[in-house]
Amino acid sequence: MIAYYLAQLLPLHEKRPVFASIAAVISLGATYTRRGPRTFELIGGVVLGLTVADLIIEAVGTGPLQIGLMIVLAMGTAVLLGGGELLVTEAAVSGLLLAALGPSDHGLSADRFLEALTGGAVALAVGFLFFPPDPAQLVRRAAHSLFGELGATLEQVSRALADADPVRAQAALRGAREMDAAVDELEEVLASASQTARFAPLRRGTRALLDRYGRTFRQLDFAVRNARVLARHSMRYSRARLAAPDGLPEALHELAEAVWMLAAAYDEPQRAADASELARAAGARARTVFEREPDLELTAILSQVRSLAADLMRAAKLLEGLATPSYDQPSEELLDAVPVPA
Repeated sequence: MIAYYLAQLLPLHEKRPVFASIAAVISLGATYTRRGPRTFELIGGVVLGLTVADLIIEAVGTGPLQIGLMIVLAMGTAVLLGGGELLVTEAAVSGLLLAALGPSDHGLSADRFLEALTGGAVALAVGFLFFPPDPAQLVRRAAHSLFGELGATLEQVSRALADADPVRAQAALRGAREMDAAVDELEEVLASASQTARFAPLRRGTRALLDRYGRTFRQLDFAVRNARVLARHSMRYSRARLAAPDGLPEALHELAEAVWMLAAAYDEPQRAADASELARAAGARARTVFEREPDLELTAILSQVRSLAADLMRAAKLLEGLATPSYDQPSEELLDAVPVPA
């Protein structure tokens, strides 16, 4: 609506600025969850498609062959300009739309170009400045999905080892492998949300929360990788139909509890210390099991338990405000350090 009436104020030959509204709707739909370069790609695609279509229609008229030529030229130009998939696709769609609506009554003009730019500018203003989505909510949703999958995977590994169940262990491994998609989604949403918080005055209050997620993302990624390796070793161990020794399932359960406690600590950083202590307890329990039963295959599982516990502890320390816990500090040293009383 805003784009339509703004375009009415432009010196257009035709006072039916439908392309301004179309460009605004297309661009606004993209800006809700995908910011920056992708928004400009969509706007560029609309402008490019309309421009090529206008030139083709003015030169050779309309018809099936002309439409095919229009699509090829619009997409080819987008590729030559180095555009991504969005720009190439949108150039073709916009050209088709212009062909369907028919040529301008005033011949070749800059009307379509101005309309598309107006619509895109309105979409950017609305999406970035006046009605931006809540970046904290977007990141929370993606992060909680990741934490939920990680905690559930650890619980499933715990039960598989306790029951010597290779089928459940295989399902846990499958779930661990699928967590990569959740990590990628969190990274993408975090980048988009950070842009929104930076440029939208109404959302600047979320920057502290987003910064906490950003500081700990590396450790979360490491935790997911270690969980995948842990699930793979656990599946091999469970295939021997050997029940895990006492203490190992409990250690994995404590790790899952630490994951869920850590998820809550982003909104309540004071709970990070509890998450850290749960992870430390899991690591200590794994060490006790190793000292009691130093089996080779079991050692691989216990090593991954302790590595994952160290990842969660480092993330918790970052949330506590301990600005730069050394990434070079050995996991053994981190896990076995005596906790400082509160």
